[in-house]
Amino acid sequence: MSQEDIDLLRGMIERYSPSTEESEVSSFLIEAMKQRGFKAYRDAVGNAVGEVGEGDRHIVLIGHIDTVAGIVPVREKNGILYGRGTVDAKGSFATFVSAVSRLTGVQGTRITVIGAVEEECPTSRGARHLIGQMRPDCVFIGEPSGWDSITIGYKGIVCFDYHLEQPNAHFAGNNIRASERAIRLYNDISDYVARQGAEREFDSPRLELRRFNTSDDGIIDGTTAYYAVRIPPAYDIDALINFVQDHADGADIACNQRLEGIVTEKNTPIIRSLLKGIRQAGGKPTFKKKTGTSDMCVVGPAWMCPIVAYGPGDSKLDHTPDEHMVLDEYIRAIDVLTFALKQLI
Repeated sequence: MSQEDIDLLRGMIERYSPSTEESEVSSFLIEAMKQRGFKAYRDAVGNAVGEVGEGDRHIVLIGHIDTVAGIVPVREKNGILYGRGTVDAKGSFATFVSAVSRLTGVQGTRITVIGAVEEECPTSRGARHLIGQMRPDCVFIGEPSGWDSITIGYKGIVCFDYHLEQPNAHFAGNNIRASERAIRLYNDISDYVARQGAEREFDSPRLELRRFNTSDDGIIDGTTAYYAVRIPPAYDIDALINFVQDHADGADIACNQRLEGIVTEKNTPIIRSLLKGIRQAGGKPTFKKKTGTSDMCVVGPAWMCPIVAYGPGDSKLDHTPDEHMVLDEYIRAIDVLTFALKQLI
């Protein structure tokens, strides 16, 4: 087990980096990549970029270096590293850097690893910036799949900011409170997506209530809320937006995020290389389709090239207070990805 690779992951975890606050971990990664022989720099939006090799073929590995808020104390116990981002998704990006570091004498192929910013918020600023900057031949997205699994699909997402202020009125009257109007809209959306349910969860939309706040200063009765709908690929987003606006009942509605879902093909060189890598390491590979959303939904439709998501860790630990990485799995993932990249270059 490489202590250098473990130190890389731990160094990332020790640098708290909620969305929009990634500068410290970005600086750490740039220096770490330079020490490993990368040409490394921070791009115009704050992504940490490392490059090796030269040539017309271009392999890109993108993993996000921001996390959701909330500090999980960093500690290592019995081969397990605890901390915010170990799974989602600093573990995956550390895997990318470590695997590419093992390649020597890369010729005819340029490999770029990118620690993207603001994946955990609606902006997806890091990934969106990349769309116009390059045109890769294949792409790895760093997200937890488990060392012996490959993620080929993600749901998309549509998000709505709800805001309503109305004159205050006595509770005893026949008045509908702003909060009740917001609840009615939530129920309307819930019924709408329930009618579109399918046998498999991945193929069904799902509503989430992210925030709900009320205010009453004696003059104005107000409510703000945030609704998110996880959507399967090929979902009619415009119809959903029209439905929400038609049922807003006087509230201001802003759709501040819309991403299509995505499913990639299985029979591509990038996936075949990972399958071989997993089998070579003694695993029995499986495919996964995730009900969450990732930067795969941002760059995949734009670049239209073979793409896959891979990384160590159990995604059920994402955003939880018990987030942790089994270090043996992390090292296995590095071995798998190193083997896969050697098949591609």
